Amino acid sequence: MTVVPQARRAARVLLLDGRDRVLLFQGRDPVHAHRGQWWFTPGGGLDVGETPAQGAARELREETGLVVDPAALGEAVHHRVTTFPWGDVVYEQSEDYFVLRVDSHEVDTSGFDDVETAAVIGHRWWDRSDLAATGERYYPRELLELLP
Repeated sequence: MTVVPQARRAARVLLLDGRDRVLLFQGRDPVHAHRGQWWFTPGGGLDVGETPAQGAARELREETGLVVDPAALGEAVHHRVTTFPWGDVVYEQSEDYFVLRVDSHEVDTSGFDDVETAAVIGHRWWDRSDLAATGERYYPRELLELLP
């Protein structure tokens, strides 16, 4: 049986602090735990009518508590298309990445929805050397090349 991926648009943020560390969330597929765990940037699917910058700003607010004007994100620095399973659906996701620098930020996940609450295990600010040395999965795989 051939599975036709469901198209999805998303926006993600490379959130860097004053020490040039990038924020990543650790998560899992709550329906299929056997798929393991991985690290990923803040962001997610776009709502109907949202631009990528608007979606990225909304996702930042919901997932980290950080409120930012979409215009402050500037232009996307990276675009990729990725195919992945989530729950019982396979997605073909077209995603734009933005960079945002903050001096520091205390992550507030109280804006998580039910899916995020079930899927996200934790978060961490990663420096480049730790990310380069880790054996853990993170996405996008080209993350080190994207960091300024």
